[in-house]
Amino acid sequence: MKYINLFEKENVSKLCYGTLSLSNLQNFDTVENKVKLLNYAYGKGINFFDTAELYDNYNILRRFIKGKDRDKIVLASKSYAYDKNTAEYSINKALKEMNTDYLDVFMLHEQDNGNNFLGHYKAVERFMKYKEQGIIKHFGISTHRVEAVRDSLKFKEIEFVFPLFNYKGIGIQDGTYEDMSEALKKAKENNKFIMAMKIYGGGHLIKEAQKAFKYVDSLNYVDSIAIGMSTIEEIDANISYLENNELEKNIKNKIRNQKRTLVIEEWCVGCGKCVKKCRQNALQIVDGKCCVDMEKCVLCSYCAGECADFYIKIV
Repeated sequence: MKYINLFEKENVSKLCYGTLSLSNLQNFDTVENKVKLLNYAYGKGINFFDTAELYDNYNILRRFIKGKDRDKIVLASKSYAYDKNTAEYSINKALKEMNTDYLDVFMLHEQDNGNNFLGHYKAVERFMKYKEQGIIKHFGISTHRVEAVRDSLKFKEIEFVFPLFNYKGIGIQDGTYEDMSEALKKAKENNKFIMAMKIYGGGHLIKEAQKAFKYVDSLNYVDSIAIGMSTIEEIDANISYLENNELEKNIKNKIRNQKRTLVIEEWCVGCGKCVKKCRQNALQIVDGKCCVDMEKCVLCSYCAGECADFYIKIV
């Protein structure tokens, strides 16, 4: 395993386990099996884990953390908090449900730009109080947009930037790979910690996974890579890519042939809430039902979180 520094914290795995893949937005396996995956990854050297209030899987992290040295585990979470009360709710929920006294990183989820950030500033002020108390160690944003990365330079509060980034620019909402790359370089020059997400483009680059991984891993302005993993084979594959080991042929074939897709049940009522949520413009209502354009979809699952009847699934 390769290890990095997360500001003052040493020995943080460069590979971060993105636990969206272990939430009920994407994965309906048992809690026990999900915890086993986290323990397997931890045994392989992964000690950095990303979650979110939206994922509703703090209980899984709680069971995983139990009995371990908390200081050897790095936890990042995020929420859509917009004022003092929602900020307090988000932090209290995370601390209580994961049974921890502090969070290594906390972010505002899905930020678009500086104006969006300012709209959440009452929450930011409360998060800064938590930071002063040591309850939040570092604060940042997650985003799919170049503009948010550029605007992060305007705010000293933002230390940690978590952008969608892959070598083909799939899923970047307001620009190209080159645009995002330049924005990230400038952010890094300004001492932001950069953790890339969606390096496989929501599955679109899975047949060239090793190339996609190696490319982002080689960039000196990307500190860490977060990847959602839902099988032991996926964990082994990503660790192999990171450590430059040759992947066993049977695992390589299984990974290359794996295809995930967004499924919308036929009894969808066409309410349109998911369409409004989709930042990729991959959804539309046709003849009273929701339809997906998989060429645009990056399997972020945020649409599923909007569906009160659970008609949207990733399989």
